[in-house]
Amino acid sequence: MTASILAGYADKNASLFRRLQVPLGDPAAWFEIHGHTVALVRDLEMDRVRQRSNADHVTCPAEHEPSLGLSADRETATAQAAVQLLRSKRVEQIKVDRSLPYIFAWHLQQAEIELIYDEHLGVLDRRVKTDHEIEHLCSAQAVTEEVMRMLCERIANASADAKGQLCVAGEVLTSESMRTLAALEFLKRGFSMGHGAIVATAPDVADCHHSGSGPLYTERPVIVDLFPRDEATRYNGDCTRTVVHGQASDTVKSMHAAVVAAKAAAEKVLVAGNLASEVQRATEDVLIQHGYPVSRGTVTDHPSIQHGTGHGIGLDVHEPILLDHGGGELLEGEVFTVEPGLYGRSDGGVRIEDMLVVTEGTPRNLNQLPSGLDWST
Repeated sequence: MTASILAGYADKNASLFRRLQVPLGDPAAWFEIHGHTVALVRDLEMDRVRQRSNADHVTCPAEHEPSLGLSADRETATAQAAVQLLRSKRVEQIKVDRSLPYIFAWHLQQAEIELIYDEHLGVLDRRVKTDHEIEHLCSAQAVTEEVMRMLCERIANASADAKGQLCVAGEVLTSESMRTLAALEFLKRGFSMGHGAIVATAPDVADCHHSGSGPLYTERPVIVDLFPRDEATRYNGDCTRTVVHGQASDTVKSMHAAVVAAKAAAEKVLVAGNLASEVQRATEDVLIQHGYPVSRGTVTDHPSIQHGTGHGIGLDVHEPILLDHGGGELLEGEVFTVEPGLYGRSDGGVRIEDMLVVTEGTPRNLNQLPSGLDWST
């Protein structure tokens, strides 16, 4: 018979957490055997896993001790117990995912249990979100937008000193201080910024993933990209807006218009059954038609296209699949970011990012915020 295993640490492995529903900091494993599910966890975690997961059976390593005993090392002991459990079920082959720790693979191989790699295990089931998961993402995005509005309005309503630097109450606004503010505001709301945040302007923003550094200036676009995690549900928000203090230049206005048009084109083809590559092609075609070149992997002085249209999102900020060249079929219930952008050293960058749910028709947008450049109140 063939079984499947997911193993590791549920506080780091989102696929394992999704099954256990407890962010365990100790090694654990999840099995599907003959249509039944088994959770193998530390003994003191058994009750929590019973209460939160839908496992048919919850067990611990001590209940599957080999003849020579279990190792004092927890990872080794859990891998040993996994072997004993599978032997007791007469399992000779087992499907494994891309994240299986080698310590489990080694012990399984030593027991002459054949490993069968399944590239979709732990991935395909996470791509299509349940209604409950979409609710979690919607809530996370709403909080992300609260803090986004706060940051964009703070930048837009600041004063400019003689050097053009933005100031509030005599303090110069910097990329660093704005990220600190975001972290504090998210902390108040039960969110964390484990992956950081982006508050970037020219010239740093020419590198689309540069987090930003130094003072913010009037009339220069500032990209604010926030992607926090809700610590209660472990689902992520992800939203980007671009704000200009004062008057945006004609160049920046043109960049913004192109990005808005590209985003609309992407959303039009973000439909179940279409290909992710079609979404990327729609985005890229619009930006190219507006006169912007593709420059992936190379930072440019003048505005250029540097990345794909978006990515899946859920328990991880970046999840398969990508809305990019070579991307496969879109599934109803998938959730993606759609985030076209343009970047250059001279004029800065513009990016707009929303989170959308794939349907058989018009995608459901989980964002409410406006996407203009002027955030002054």
